[in-house]
Amino acid sequence: QHVLGFLWLMTALFLLQYTDKEEVVLWMNTVGPYHNRQETYKYFSLPFCVGTKKTISHYHETLGEALQGVELEFSGLDIKFKEEVMQTTYCDIELDKPKRDAFVYAIKNHYWYQMYIDDLPIWGIVGEADENGEDYYLWTYKKLEIGQNGNRIVDVNLTSEGKVKLVPNTRIPMSYSVKWKKSDVKFEDRFDKYLDPSFFQHRIHWFSIFNSFMMVIFLVGLVSMILMRTLRKDYARYSKEEEMDDMDRDLGDEYGWKQVHGDVFRPSSHPLIFSSLIGSGCQIFSVSLIVIILAMIEDLYTERGSMLSTAIFVYAATSPVNGYFGGSLYAKQGGRRWIKQMFIGAFLIPAMVCGTAFFINFIAIYYHASRAIPFGTMVAVCCICFFVILPLNLVGTILGRNLSGQPNFPCRVNAVPRPIPEKKWFMEPAVIVCLGGILPFGSIFIEMYFIFTSFWAYKIYYVYGFMMLVLVILCIVTVCVTIVCTYFLLNAEDYRWQWTSFLSAASTAVYVYMYSFYYYFFKTK
Repeated sequence: QHVLGFLWLMTALFLLQYTDKEEVVLWMNTVGPYHNRQETYKYFSLPFCVGTKKTISHYHETLGEALQGVELEFSGLDIKFKEEVMQTTYCDIELDKPKRDAFVYAIKNHYWYQMYIDDLPIWGIVGEADENGEDYYLWTYKKLEIGQNGNRIVDVNLTSEGKVKLVPNTRIPMSYSVKWKKSDVKFEDRFDKYLDPSFFQHRIHWFSIFNSFMMVIFLVGLVSMILMRTLRKDYARYSKEEEMDDMDRDLGDEYGWKQVHGDVFRPSSHPLIFSSLIGSGCQIFSVSLIVIILAMIEDLYTERGSMLSTAIFVYAATSPVNGYFGGSLYAKQGGRRWIKQMFIGAFLIPAMVCGTAFFINFIAIYYHASRAIPFGTMVAVCCICFFVILPLNLVGTILGRNLSGQPNFPCRVNAVPRPIPEKKWFMEPAVIVCLGGILPFGSIFIEMYFIFTSFWAYKIYYVYGFMMLVLVILCIVTVCVTIVCTYFLLNAEDYRWQWTSFLSAASTAVYVYMYSFYYYFFKTK
């Protein structure tokens, strides 16, 4: 149902046209503090009054719309295509003390509300306080100016007027007017006014991409040079040792990565969790790549919840990738409980994401926030996990085990594990893991600033070409860093390289998480 709704919505984007005097619906969405875009409540949770027109019920067209807390309610205003409306009172607010207190609280916290006409968002402020903060005023007049190109709506502007002082036990009339104007804006370009090229395409953004790109070239060159020179010396030394007889070789000074050749292909500790994480990582990478490409092609930011709906659909569709890589790796490491590995791999990411989201959902329900996820939507998400993700993961696991699940190591694994010699503190796996994530984070943290800004501020992120470049740079830097970290560890004759190679790159996520705390406390209000 949600997929069909999404397809219908994408079709409607190109086919929606109006005839003269056809009804145009003004949807009231949410209201909340300007400085916290994530804290939103239903528009009519404030004591606004409704227009006289018959109520139209709204349903969530897409799964993403429901998950993002879109709560469209009909305004009750009578708006018809190309039909102008002079200032008209549509209802009165009986302002008793509780209602006044609600409005005062909203004005103190700089509450804004959001509306939609023909899927175009409109923002307006609830009211304002005087300089002394003693008297509070409500904007009572919504002045709508709608631009039309042919028989399509391409532009909407709202002007709030009619400032009225909030006095208990008074009647406040609410009014609106509608003015239509011809516009040269093309229907395909009507969202351009909401974008902020001066912010997202600023010279700093271009410079950060260039800086990261130069770092990639430098890092790849450095890694290649170090490894080639070092490995050439190692190969020369080992080939010289091959010419010695057994006595000389035994008396020789053995060290380096070749000494652990009999242990390097030993199964990792906790292979079930390790293979599940690797499979989930391959799936997340596939989802990121596909969604970014679709966002570059389709402009997904123009539709409510379409980005999230697309991500969920692509995640479910790429479940075989998870099963294939996770299942084959687990089989190579000699794992026997493959059904348990399949379940953990399939539900690892959904369980963490849904567990966090549902926990936040209880808080949202307690505060009556619009972010509260409807019960039906939770059931739909669970059904996707059990009836789409799990079967596809099973298919991938079976293919992975049968096609590439046999060990094909170039040398035999020793029966007895080799003792790991003592090494310097900076060669310990924990230190390598902590240091490994710094360079990848350095290549993306500027982009993370723009992403966080679009999350917390009223800016639509649309530069997915930049995001694709940064994703490619991140992959290259991560590969180089992981190779270096693994080489250092093996050179110290420590064969526990699997978790170290994985976590040295994964520690980038920890730095991103720490940066999000910094951004929240120091860059937002």
